[in-house]
Amino acid sequence: FGAQIRTHYPLEVETEVAIAEQEAAAFAAPGLRVSMPPFLSEVIVNLSHLARQSPHVNQRSGVSVRLTVANYETLVANAARRALRLGETDVVPRVADLEALAASTQGKIEIESVDEGRDGQVVENLLKGAVLTVFRDRLPIERLRPVLEAFEGGEVVHTGDDTPAAEEASLVERIPALREPVLDLTGGDESPAAIASAVEFVLEGLHLSKRLNKDAAAGKATYRGR
Repeated sequence: FGAQIRTHYPLEVETEVAIAEQEAAAFAAPGLRVSMPPFLSEVIVNLSHLARQSPHVNQRSGVSVRLTVANYETLVANAARRALRLGETDVVPRVADLEALAASTQGKIEIESVDEGRDGQVVENLLKGAVLTVFRDRLPIERLRPVLEAFEGGEVVHTGDDTPAAEEASLVERIPALREPVLDLTGGDESPAAIASAVEFVLEGLHLSKRLNKDAAAGKATYRGR
C-alpha cells in the first residue's frame, strides 16, 4: 500500500557517538589494546549526519545509526589489521584507515547518481566533509600557524598505513609546534599510536582547509607546503 514508518535519528553528535560505542561489537585479540580517538568517533558520526542531508543519498531509504555502528567497527578492524602487519600492540585508528569506510558506507546507504560509478566519489566527498567539520570544531586554524610556518620552511611529511606509529609520532619532535594541538587531541595520551593518529588528523585537516598540499596513492600520503 506504499505505507511508510517515519522515524528520527540522533540530532546531537555526542548522542550518536554514545550509541555507536554501546552497540559496536568489541574487537578483542590476544595482546592487542584497542582505543578509538574521540575525534575519529566524531568523524564517523558526522559522516552519517552529512549523508542524511546529501541530495546524492536516497533519503526515503534513510541513513540509520546502523551505518555509524558499521563504520565504527570497520575503522577499528582496519586499524587492527594495520597494527598486526606492523607488529604493533596498540590499535588506534588513523586518518589512513578511513579509506576502509568506502565499502562499509556504500553497503549501508543507497546512493543516487546520474553517472554510473560515482558512488565512490560521493562517499569520498562525504568523508572529507566529515573530517573537515570535526577539524574546524576542534582546532581553530590560528592555533596551527606555527605548524604551517614549518611547512612553508620546506618541511615534508610522509604518512600511510605502512608507516609505524613511532615514526609518525616522532614528528612532534621534528615539528615542535605540532606537540600542543596533538596532545590536546589525545587528551594527554603520549603513546606513539595515539600521537600518530592525532598527527595524521592535524595534517589532513590542514590539507582539507587548503593550507597544505597532499599527494596520495595506494594508502600513502605526502604533505607539503602550498
